[in-house]
Amino acid sequence: MQTLPKPPVPNGSIATNLDDRLFDTTIHRRQTRPVQVGDITIGGGHPVVVQSMINEDTLDIPGSVAAIRRLHEIGCEIVRVTVPSLAHAKAMESIRKTLEDTYRPVPLVADVHHNGMKIALEVAKHVNKVRINPGLYVFEKPRADQDYSAAEFEAIGKKIRETLQPLVETLGEQNKCMRIGVNHGSLAERMVFTYGDTPLGMVESALEFLRICEDMQFQNLVISMKASRVPVMLAAYRLLAKRLDEAGMPYPIHLGVTEAGDGDYGRVKSTAGIATLLAEGIGDTIRVSLTEAPEKEIPVCYSILQSLGLRKTMVEYVACPSCGRTLFSLEEVLHQVREATKHLVGLDIAVMGCIVNGPGEMADADYGYVGKTPGTIALYRGRDEIKRVPETEGVSALIELIKADGRWVDPPTS
Repeated sequence: MQTLPKPPVPNGSIATNLDDRLFDTTIHRRQTRPVQVGDITIGGGHPVVVQSMINEDTLDIPGSVAAIRRLHEIGCEIVRVTVPSLAHAKAMESIRKTLEDTYRPVPLVADVHHNGMKIALEVAKHVNKVRINPGLYVFEKPRADQDYSAAEFEAIGKKIRETLQPLVETLGEQNKCMRIGVNHGSLAERMVFTYGDTPLGMVESALEFLRICEDMQFQNLVISMKASRVPVMLAAYRLLAKRLDEAGMPYPIHLGVTEAGDGDYGRVKSTAGIATLLAEGIGDTIRVSLTEAPEKEIPVCYSILQSLGLRKTMVEYVACPSCGRTLFSLEEVLHQVREATKHLVGLDIAVMGCIVNGPGEMADADYGYVGKTPGTIALYRGRDEIKRVPETEGVSALIELIKADGRWVDPPTS
């Protein structure tokens, strides 16, 4: 039997022999330039921004205003609205003014797709950002063959430049911004024929538009690479970040898994894509795309950000899964604790069923609620046990402890 040599351990520490990155618990975000969208800044080291999109027809001005306000009031920082026609684009003027008169200014994004130059030029007057889809912005006639000559490729590129230039100029004059939003499902035909229906084709599509903007000295840009399949989405965003960094283009990136669906699977699918990239330092703004009311997307966004330590917008609850050692109904007590404290911000509260899991596994929590003996709860501040109380008094005693520390605020009245 072969005996493997032991690795050297300088200064008696195993850690000194290992890559420091193995011990780094900090997410190092990709450095990006700041892009202003109304009163919100994307990139430049600012917190990751949460976005969503209303479902209302933009011609329904009262309905659209109400939908935008509902989203903004629950924490959606930028709201997107679809503008499929010139009439929809003009309606954005009334929507913006109504919001300002009856509520407050809200950062607005207009979603422009098919042959959108006239629509984009009109709506740029009334919103803070215009999103264009490179695959649909300039119409390309279907072809029977799958080859584009260099001259044909260049001719279409020239047409794109001519069509894009007026929008870039008007956005630049107004100090507004653009999202170059590539979708895997709507790549331009020549990109598919040249690069395949691949992440490479998605990235090349974005870079074509980005280079045109840079040639015009326009840098108020955000880029996205959305796909409905998580592996495609991950590959496209990773390649985009690599290509941007290699080219010295520190543009912020908008993350999303498009058409994620609904329910648990839609949430898991969105989290699998968005959280993976955020953990790698990629991403400056996110949208979770659910086939549900837009308001349902916002809690998922904040949960993703909080779980990664990128935003602290609610209480972080630490709770063991329960087992035969548990000394009370853990699920019921966790619900009680959550209902009593969910309005607080910035606290970590642990609910542990027995002394085995607590306090050791909840050592990083601000407060702990631990089953000590049958019918008795031990309350902790950090690692220190503060008092023991009957189980029936546990939640109220926890609240009193938080109040005594000056970290309690009364819940908002409905």
